[in-house]
Amino acid sequence: MILITGASGQIGVDLADYLVEKHGPDTVLVTDLRMPEKQRPNRIYDVLDVTYMESVEKIIQHRNVTEIYHLAGILSATGERHPELAWNVNVNGVRNVLEAARRFDCRVFWPSSIAVFGPTTPKVNTPQATVTEPGTMYGATKVTGELLCKFHATHHGLDVRSVRFPGIISHAAPPGGGTTDWAVDMFFQAVRHGHYTCFVTEETRLPMMYMPDAVKSVIDLMAADPDRITVRTSYNLTAFSFSAGELAAAIRKHIPDFTCDYAPDFRQDIADSWPQSIDDHCAQDDWDWQPDYNLDAMVTDMLHHVRIRIEKEEAEAAVNEKSESG
Repeated sequence: MILITGASGQIGVDLADYLVEKHGPDTVLVTDLRMPEKQRPNRIYDVLDVTYMESVEKIIQHRNVTEIYHLAGILSATGERHPELAWNVNVNGVRNVLEAARRFDCRVFWPSSIAVFGPTTPKVNTPQATVTEPGTMYGATKVTGELLCKFHATHHGLDVRSVRFPGIISHAAPPGGGTTDWAVDMFFQAVRHGHYTCFVTEETRLPMMYMPDAVKSVIDLMAADPDRITVRTSYNLTAFSFSAGELAAAIRKHIPDFTCDYAPDFRQDIADSWPQSIDDHCAQDDWDWQPDYNLDAMVTDMLHHVRIRIEKEEAEAAVNEKSESG
């Protein structure tokens, strides 16, 4: 059985779809802190709080889990507002999963983030091996998680693999409290209202990736020959970099009347501490990483799916309103 923790989050929704399609609905266990309001057909759901070791061990043993995609975590902006919660979920949670995986001989994927970098890190073409001195609690939890992964891999022989994700853009799940959420929300506001107020400046540039490539990277990494895995903390990973203004301009090619203004909030300081571009040659060399989407291809596909989703939501809302009035 394949276990996904935090499966209702941004990556979990799409990764679960892929794994169910590839391996069958009876082989994937989808878990989160609570059951989703809308459950998809052909899914096995369960509730799991990864901060409790007993719960993690019980579900692994009871379900005969052999592979874990540990996605449960508190994201950057939320983590700054609730640092103790971020530490408990992001550090104690990954420690519990790694310890349980070691005891029950499971393979593990765990996502790190470009948040491990900080003001002292080179911002352009950030190298694989460099300074990791984050200025956020979220970044601190990710650095700690990387070191825990390395410890379990080198001292216990645990097959745990990780990537440092850039900002992830997806139409399947709503923004979840991340510093790069502007790159998702801009699409939805452009389609719904033709206008967006962005919480970072027009010039803010960050590494990004479209969700299909994020899922592809996870699958490619987990499929790689163990002898080719040379990085036991977390692999640098990227697809492209763009600024908020460049994304607005790319959307405007499809929605000419779209307007965007900029009102930076506390997330601007977090974004400013992160790299503008990433050097991911180690991932390219070790497991042949290559993204499929560039900026223009991503924008075209994203807008297509966002329109479909919004039309579906509006149709459902109209049906519900009619039912309530009737």
